[in-house]
Amino acid sequence: MENTLYIALSRQEALRRQMDVVAHNIANMTTTGFKGQRVLFQEYLERPDRQNATMSFVTDFGTMRNTMPGAMNVTNNPLDVALRDTGYFAVETVAGTRYTRNGGFSLNADRELVDVNGLPVLDTNNARIVLPADAADITITGNGAVIAGQDEVARLKVVTFANEQLMNELGGSLLSTTQEEIPVENPQIAQGAVEGSNVQPVIEMTQMMEVARQYQSN
Repeated sequence: MENTLYIALSRQEALRRQMDVVAHNIANMTTTGFKGQRVLFQEYLERPDRQNATMSFVTDFGTMRNTMPGAMNVTNNPLDVALRDTGYFAVETVAGTRYTRNGGFSLNADRELVDVNGLPVLDTNNARIVLPADAADITITGNGAVIAGQDEVARLKVVTFANEQLMNELGGSLLSTTQEEIPVENPQIAQGAVEGSNVQPVIEMTQMMEVARQYQSN
Protein backbone atom coordinates (compact mmCIF):
# COMPACT_ATOMS: atom_id res chain seq x y z
CA MET A 1 0.00 0.00 0.00
CA GLU A 2 2.84 2.36 0.86
CA ASN A 3 4.46 1.75 -2.53
CA THR A 4 1.25 2.81 -4.30
CA LEU A 5 1.08 5.99 -2.23
CA TYR A 6 4.71 6.82 -3.02
CA ILE A 7 4.07 6.48 -6.75
CA ALA A 8 1.01 8.74 -6.54
CA LEU A 9 2.94 11.28 -4.46
CA SER A 10 5.75 11.34 -7.01
CA ARG A 11 3.20 12.29 -9.68
CA GLN A 12 1.68 14.92 -7.36
CA GLU A 13 5.07 16.52 -6.82
CA ALA A 14 5.76 16.55 -10.58
CA LEU A 15 2.38 18.19 -11.23
CA ARG A 16 3.06 20.81 -8.57
CA ARG A 17 6.33 21.68 -10.30
CA GLN A 18 4.54 21.81 -13.65
CA MET A 19 1.92 24.20 -12.22
CA ASP A 20 4.72 26.48 -10.95
CA VAL A 21 6.23 26.66 -14.45
CA VAL A 22 2.88 27.35 -16.12
CA ALA A 23 2.11 30.08 -13.58
CA HIS A 24 5.54 31.60 -14.24
CA ASN A 25 4.79 31.64 -17.98
CA ILE A 26 1.43 33.36 -17.43
CA ALA A 27 2.97 35.94 -15.10
CA ASN A 28 5.47 36.86 -17.84
CA MET A 29 3.22 36.76 -20.89
CA THR A 30 3.68 40.53 -21.33
CA THR A 31 7.39 40.62 -20.38
CA THR A 32 9.57 41.85 -23.22
CA GLY A 33 11.71 39.09 -24.70
CA PHE A 34 10.48 36.41 -22.27
CA LYS A 35 10.69 32.77 -23.41
CA GLY A 36 8.11 30.28 -22.21
CA GLN A 37 9.21 27.09 -20.48
CA ARG A 38 8.02 23.50 -20.25
CA VAL A 39 8.74 20.84 -17.64
CA LEU A 40 10.52 17.67 -18.73
CA PHE A 41 9.52 14.47 -16.92
CA GLN A 42 11.39 11.20 -16.64
CA GLU A 43 10.26 7.75 -15.58
CA TYR A 44 12.24 6.27 -12.73
CA LEU A 45 12.03 2.48 -12.30
CA GLU A 46 12.78 0.92 -8.94
CA ARG A 47 12.95 -2.80 -8.21
CA PRO A 48 11.32 -3.67 -4.86
CA ASP A 49 12.08 -6.73 -2.78
CA ARG A 50 9.77 -8.95 -4.83
CA GLN A 51 11.52 -10.80 -7.66
CA ASN A 52 10.88 -9.56 -11.24
CA ALA A 53 8.73 -6.65 -10.00
CA THR A 54 9.26 -2.98 -10.77
CA MET A 55 7.69 0.27 -9.62
CA SER A 56 7.43 3.29 -11.94
CA PHE A 57 7.91 6.73 -10.36
CA VAL A 58 7.70 10.17 -11.98
CA THR A 59 10.66 12.53 -11.60
CA ASP A 60 11.10 16.15 -12.60
CA PHE A 61 14.00 16.02 -15.08
CA GLY A 62 14.21 19.78 -15.66
CA THR A 63 12.76 22.55 -17.81
CA MET A 64 13.12 23.36 -21.50
CA ARG A 65 12.99 26.94 -22.81
CA ASN A 66 11.07 27.74 -25.98
CA THR A 67 13.62 29.76 -27.96
CA MET A 68 11.30 30.77 -30.80
CA PRO A 69 11.13 34.57 -31.31
CA GLY A 70 8.12 36.41 -29.93
CA ALA A 71 5.96 38.88 -31.85
CA MET A 72 7.43 42.33 -32.43
CA ASN A 73 5.72 45.26 -30.75
CA VAL A 74 6.25 48.58 -32.54
CA THR A 75 7.21 51.47 -30.22
CA ASN A 76 8.70 53.98 -32.70
CA ASN A 77 11.39 54.71 -30.09
CA PRO A 78 14.69 54.94 -32.02
CA LEU A 79 16.58 53.30 -29.15
CA ASP A 80 14.31 50.25 -29.03
CA VAL A 81 15.51 47.26 -31.02
CA ALA A 82 14.18 43.74 -31.56
CA LEU A 83 15.97 40.63 -32.75
CA ARG A 84 14.02 38.98 -35.55
CA ASP A 85 16.00 35.76 -35.36
CA THR A 86 18.54 34.03 -33.15
CA GLY A 87 20.92 35.83 -30.82
CA TYR A 88 21.24 37.83 -27.61
CA PHE A 89 22.40 41.34 -26.80
CA ALA A 90 25.30 41.57 -24.34
CA VAL A 91 25.31 43.87 -21.30
CA GLU A 92 27.95 44.66 -18.70
CA THR A 93 27.41 43.75 -15.04
CA VAL A 94 29.66 43.66 -11.97
CA ALA A 95 29.54 39.85 -12.24
CA GLY A 96 30.58 39.82 -15.89
CA THR A 97 28.78 39.83 -19.22
CA ARG A 98 25.11 38.87 -19.20
CA TYR A 99 22.70 38.38 -22.10
CA THR A 100 19.20 39.53 -22.97
CA ARG A 101 16.58 39.55 -25.72
CA ASN A 102 15.00 42.68 -24.24
CA GLY A 103 16.03 45.52 -26.55
CA GLY A 104 14.20 48.30 -24.71
CA PHE A 105 17.27 50.51 -24.53
CA SER A 106 17.72 54.12 -23.35
CA LEU A 107 20.50 56.61 -22.54
CA ASN A 108 21.82 57.22 -19.02
CA ALA A 109 23.26 60.49 -17.69
CA ASP A 110 26.60 59.73 -19.37
CA ARG A 111 24.84 59.13 -22.72
CA GLU A 112 25.67 55.43 -22.54
CA LEU A 113 23.25 53.01 -24.15
CA VAL A 114 21.73 50.95 -21.32
CA ASP A 115 19.12 48.20 -20.96
CA VAL A 116 15.95 48.26 -18.83
CA ASN A 117 18.06 47.54 -15.73
CA GLY A 118 20.40 50.47 -16.40
CA LEU A 119 23.22 48.12 -17.44
CA PRO A 120 25.55 49.30 -20.24
CA VAL A 121 25.00 47.63 -23.60
CA LEU A 122 28.21 46.29 -25.17
CA ASP A 123 29.47 46.63 -28.72
CA THR A 124 31.44 44.11 -30.78
CA ASN A 125 34.64 45.28 -29.04
CA ASN A 126 33.14 44.61 -25.58
CA ALA A 127 33.07 48.37 -24.92
CA ARG A 128 30.21 50.55 -23.74
CA ILE A 129 28.31 52.42 -26.45
CA VAL A 130 28.44 56.18 -25.88
CA LEU A 131 26.44 58.52 -28.12
CA PRO A 132 27.69 62.06 -28.85
CA ALA A 133 25.92 64.90 -27.08
CA ASP A 134 25.25 66.68 -30.38
CA ALA A 135 23.76 63.62 -32.10
CA ALA A 136 20.55 64.74 -33.81
CA ASP A 137 19.34 61.50 -35.35
CA ILE A 138 20.12 58.02 -34.07
CA THR A 139 19.78 55.07 -36.41
CA ILE A 140 20.30 51.41 -35.57
CA THR A 141 20.56 49.42 -38.78
CA GLY A 142 19.48 45.87 -39.45
CA ASN A 143 23.00 44.54 -38.87
CA GLY A 144 23.39 46.37 -35.55
CA ALA A 145 25.35 49.45 -36.58
CA VAL A 146 24.61 52.43 -34.28
CA ILE A 147 24.74 55.62 -36.36
CA ALA A 148 24.61 59.13 -34.88
CA GLY A 149 23.96 61.64 -37.63
CA GLN A 150 26.19 60.39 -40.45
CA ASP A 151 28.80 58.61 -38.32
CA GLU A 152 28.84 54.99 -37.15
CA VAL A 153 29.49 55.11 -33.41
CA ALA A 154 29.52 51.38 -32.66
CA ARG A 155 27.98 48.07 -33.61
CA LEU A 156 25.74 46.12 -31.23
CA LYS A 157 27.23 42.88 -29.99
CA VAL A 158 24.90 39.99 -30.83
CA VAL A 159 25.93 36.46 -29.87
CA THR A 160 24.46 32.99 -29.56
CA PHE A 161 25.54 29.73 -27.94
CA ALA A 162 25.92 26.07 -28.82
CA ASN A 163 23.15 25.05 -26.41
CA GLU A 164 20.70 27.79 -25.44
CA GLN A 165 18.97 25.41 -23.01
CA LEU A 166 22.01 25.65 -20.73
CA MET A 167 21.48 29.39 -20.19
CA ASN A 168 20.30 30.34 -16.70
CA GLU A 169 17.45 32.81 -16.16
CA LEU A 170 18.47 35.52 -13.67
CA GLY A 171 15.45 37.82 -13.68
CA GLY A 172 15.23 41.28 -15.15
CA SER A 173 15.27 39.70 -18.64
CA LEU A 174 18.89 38.63 -18.07
CA LEU A 175 20.50 35.28 -18.79
CA SER A 176 23.89 33.85 -17.91
CA THR A 177 25.97 30.97 -19.21
CA THR A 178 29.49 29.59 -18.98
CA GLN A 179 29.48 28.64 -22.68
CA GLU A 180 31.71 30.29 -25.25
CA GLU A 181 30.09 33.11 -27.20
CA ILE A 182 29.38 32.52 -30.89
CA PRO A 183 29.15 35.85 -32.74
CA VAL A 184 26.09 36.24 -34.96
CA GLU A 185 27.66 37.47 -38.19
CA ASN A 186 24.49 38.85 -39.75
CA PRO A 187 21.99 39.70 -37.00
CA GLN A 188 18.44 40.61 -38.00
CA ILE A 189 17.59 43.72 -35.98
CA ALA A 190 14.51 45.94 -36.23
CA GLN A 191 14.68 49.51 -34.89
CA GLY A 192 11.71 51.13 -33.16
CA ALA A 193 10.30 47.84 -31.85
CA VAL A 194 10.78 45.34 -29.02
CA GLU A 195 10.25 41.60 -28.99
CA GLY A 196 7.21 40.47 -27.05
CA SER A 197 6.93 37.32 -24.97
CA ASN A 198 6.46 34.11 -26.97
CA VAL A 199 4.01 32.78 -24.35
CA GLN A 200 0.58 31.98 -25.80
CA PRO A 201 -1.96 32.84 -23.06
CA VAL A 202 -4.75 30.54 -24.28
CA ILE A 203 -2.44 27.53 -24.40
CA GLU A 204 -1.05 28.30 -20.94
CA MET A 205 -4.51 28.70 -19.40
CA THR A 206 -5.59 25.40 -20.97
CA GLN A 207 -2.44 23.76 -19.62
CA MET A 208 -3.14 25.14 -16.14
CA MET A 209 -6.67 23.68 -16.12
CA GLU A 210 -5.37 20.31 -17.35
CA VAL A 211 -2.69 20.17 -14.62
CA ALA A 212 -5.31 21.05 -11.98
CA ARG A 213 -7.60 18.24 -13.20
CA GLN A 214 -4.78 15.70 -13.12
CA TYR A 215 -3.78 16.80 -9.62
CA GLN A 216 -7.37 16.34 -8.38
CA SER A 217 -7.59 12.97 -10.13
CA ASN A 218 -4.46 11.69 -8.41
